[in-house]
Amino acid sequence: MISVDGLTVEFGGTTLFKDISFAINEKDRIALMGKNGAGKSTLLKIIAGHKTPSRGKISAPADAVIAYLPQHLLTHDSRTVFEEASQAFVHVLEMEREIEYLNEQLSSRTDYESAEYYELIERVSTLSEKFYSLEEVNFDAEVEKILLGLGFLREDFERQTSEFSGGWRMRIELAKILLQKPDLILLDEPTNHMDIESIQWFEDFLINGAKAVILISHDRAFVDRITTRTIEVTMGRIYDYKVNYSSYLQLRKERREQQQKQFDEQQKFINDNQEFIERFKGTYSKTNQVQSRVRMLEKLAMVEVDEEDNSTLRLKFPPSPRSGNYPVIIEEMAKKYGNHLVFSDVSFNIERGERVAFVGKNGEGKSTMVKCLMGETDFTGKLAVGHNTMIGYFAQNEASLLDEEITVFQTIDDVAKGDVRTKIKDLLGAFMFGGDSWNKKVKVLSGGERTRLSMIKLLLEPVNLLILDEPTNHLDMRTKDILKSALQDYDGTLILVSHDRDFLDGLAGKVFEFGNKKVKEHLGDINSFLEKKKMDNLRELERSKAKN
Repeated sequence: MISVDGLTVEFGGTTLFKDISFAINEKDRIALMGKNGAGKSTLLKIIAGHKTPSRGKISAPADAVIAYLPQHLLTHDSRTVFEEASQAFVHVLEMEREIEYLNEQLSSRTDYESAEYYELIERVSTLSEKFYSLEEVNFDAEVEKILLGLGFLREDFERQTSEFSGGWRMRIELAKILLQKPDLILLDEPTNHMDIESIQWFEDFLINGAKAVILISHDRAFVDRITTRTIEVTMGRIYDYKVNYSSYLQLRKERREQQQKQFDEQQKFINDNQEFIERFKGTYSKTNQVQSRVRMLEKLAMVEVDEEDNSTLRLKFPPSPRSGNYPVIIEEMAKKYGNHLVFSDVSFNIERGERVAFVGKNGEGKSTMVKCLMGETDFTGKLAVGHNTMIGYFAQNEASLLDEEITVFQTIDDVAKGDVRTKIKDLLGAFMFGGDSWNKKVKVLSGGERTRLSMIKLLLEPVNLLILDEPTNHLDMRTKDILKSALQDYDGTLILVSHDRDFLDGLAGKVFEFGNKKVKEHLGDINSFLEKKKMDNLRELERSKAKN
């Protein structure tokens, strides 16, 4: 068992959280929830040993392995994917090398009675006992299994890590963590750069193969499937619920309703007593009663209602100008990068008002197809954008395209029209830009902040074909809900590239699956697509068994 005892974090006169304690047991799968800035990532870093609290401590058995996957990381650039993943076992290999070295020393030295010789014997004995107690593992087979599960191909194993994007590097780091078989895995937004199939594999691994897990994630479907316990960080304290995320939301609602009821009753009690004090404070016969009530109010423990964002902001797209019947027409399209074929013989139409999802493993051509639609890359075949089609495009690198020299407020003010201009500050607040952020220049914002600002900007432009490439990676659950609600009311045509099943649920009525250099059209929503994929995968498994 790992325990968090009396943790307090203070900085700059602000208390992030105070005197929080809880235990982490084997097989606990904990979702760490709370609004941005509540201290979730800080708490993970303290448990991981990467930060020191103002007070309090983390207690864990001496041999406990705690592994931490932060949101942003760098892998080593001088190794191949396989070599980097194999670093998970570097401590075992170092132990083996040290035992060999010590045995060589023992056989070559002749000072058998010296203290140093006895120290060598003791050291090699301790190390050998530890080394031979480890279960026998085929390290190469374990590395291969984990890398394939996380979406790497065998031909990727010998490629340099420097050839891969940040998302794939994150998977290499995740592979190293999973290979260590830690007692506790700490995950900060682990699914941001994973495709749907890798997320499903990862879910199964965490449910069936991990010991204890604490995660921060804005992927509601992932959190609900993985976790059995929810710890909410709010107003400097925690609430510990032994339930998954959906059940926690209901319990939190009931808790706040009860707090509000107690608060209202207390306020009435205070007002009644203050009225009595004001009415009789000069009356001699009531002096004792007045003083008694004054003392009682001074000692009263005030009821607090936990913070809740009650903003009723509802983002709404401007009405879409009418486009032609088919905003997108594709016939026999193919795309190559040098000798590498991304896809070929692709033909499909997207009708006005349709909402479609592009899904598939990373690297199968989803973003490439979007670039073809936007005229950003060449291809063979036919692509026609329909009459009067006005495209709004959110690219994965959208954040880098903002004007860095203007402020956050000015960025939105420049594109806002009509009534929205009077609500810019509310809009910025909903996307986690507080009052102290409005006058910041874009160049000082983090990558996540730039992404959110780009999203607001896009949502204010009148278009009739929206193309969003992984729009939810840096959005928290509330902001995603605002965006999803706006997209549900949007009256134009929508193309979504996303791995977030909860976000896609209810937004896309058709799925285009990218894989094996083809694009396959599936009628039905993301849930029916995933059900069908599961059935297909089972059939493939049965077929492969039959062959054996």
